[in-house]
Amino acid sequence: MSHIAIVGAGLIGRAWAFVFARSGFDVRVWDRDAQVLQRLDADIEAMIQQTAPFGQAGPDPQATASRIRAAATLEEALSGADLVQESGPEVIDIKRELFARLDAVADASTVLASSSSALLASSFAAGLPGAARCLVGHPVNPPHLVPVVEISPAPFTSPEVTARARDIYARAGQVPVMMKREIDGFVLNRLQAVVLAESLRLIEQGYVDVQGLDDTIRHGLGRRWAFMGPMETINLNAPGGAADYLGRYGQMMAGLARTSARDEAFTSTGAEMVAAAFAGLSTPETVRARQNWRDTELAALARHLGDRAAQSHTQE
Repeated sequence: MSHIAIVGAGLIGRAWAFVFARSGFDVRVWDRDAQVLQRLDADIEAMIQQTAPFGQAGPDPQATASRIRAAATLEEALSGADLVQESGPEVIDIKRELFARLDAVADASTVLASSSSALLASSFAAGLPGAARCLVGHPVNPPHLVPVVEISPAPFTSPEVTARARDIYARAGQVPVMMKREIDGFVLNRLQAVVLAESLRLIEQGYVDVQGLDDTIRHGLGRRWAFMGPMETINLNAPGGAADYLGRYGQMMAGLARTSARDEAFTSTGAEMVAAAFAGLSTPETVRARQNWRDTELAALARHLGDRAAQSHTQE
């Protein structure tokens, strides 16, 4: 049985533990906060209760839980690990200190991956003796229900290590996206930043309200994007495919892109307008309740998409 070490048992770390355990990996979890580890079993059980009705807790949910256990020390967690998934704070000094410690403790063959959503591997692993085995494996929250993981190696990361990481994530049921080279924000957050900037600008300048903007994505673009990306979308939006689409609409889209919002859209006014629209979701308790609703809906969607993929495979 392959062994995965999870370092940092917060929201992302425990979701990663769940991802690997339901796919048959043995998972050991360490966190510097003992109270976080004490809650681990209860947190995993809550995830099972939420996802099992939709088939998203593995073939045997209780076996999934049994494969996850807390480690008293970092050394215990890392011993014999095929991959370490680090999910600590997004603070560069902390990340550098932590990766130096991981590099010193982990077996020489262990892949060291960070869940960082903003920090590049070259910014926290450069100069380490084992820098060649370090990379970013950036998930989307919550990773146990949104399967994409962006694999972003540093210029010094070994191609063999990158390939091993891709294999491990794929075996865990995730969808690895291989970054060819580093860029701030990776792919997902750069796309999200552009959509968010224009969304905030349209709201702030009075073209649409928050509800209308969210409905446009939820009931418009999001419907297609749940099962195909924007490149396949344009390939299907003209009789002759993508080249035909760009020939017909490329200039129009270029004009819209030239006048779309950039960093100037992220203002306090926009933040206040969005906050006012969600005034009833402004406490940790109400936000957590809505997150639980979201995760239940994502579990149902994951089952639906999985069933459709299985049907399509059978028909082939």
